[in-house]
Amino acid sequence: MHEVRAAGPADAGAIGALHADSWRRHYRGAFADHFLDGDVVTDRRELWAARLAEPGRSETFLLEDAEGVAGFVHVIFDRDPRWGSFVDNLHVRNDLRRGGLGSVLLTHAGRAVREHAASPATYLWVLAQNEPARRFYERLGGVPVEHGTASDPGGVPGRLNGAPPTLRMAWPEGVG
Repeated sequence: MHEVRAAGPADAGAIGALHADSWRRHYRGAFADHFLDGDVVTDRRELWAARLAEPGRSETFLLEDAEGVAGFVHVIFDRDPRWGSFVDNLHVRNDLRRGGLGSVLLTHAGRAVREHAASPATYLWVLAQNEPARRFYERLGGVPVEHGTASDPGGVPGRLNGAPPTLRMAWPEGVG
């Protein structure tokens, strides 16, 4: 059984570990190998410790099972005046992918946006190379509206291979 709950500072380590594992599995080629093969776990844990200590206008939700964190989503409310709230991260543990948990998390984020943001509009950026994620977002009503390029993770130069293309996926009327 998986239940969605709000994440807190004590969850930073587990969320960071899942985030790093997901990047290592799905962002190869776009992210530099030296970054992914290095201490990306510590990097992500530090990021999540900071985010969860001072959430500001954002929320992080997670799903847990007997093995720990099964997935999480992070949404920043009212990030963009045109596109609305920004789903900054959505990751599901690899052994649970394609089981509906991503849909549960994204729908939960959509509910939170409707409760806390000025409009239900929601968007995210996805690596163009990540075809399974793109198809997933489209199945949930996301529309590709803009092309861009990835930013260096954590703003640290050299963590990318060149300028990986991205797509902005938007839900102008909200998710779910």
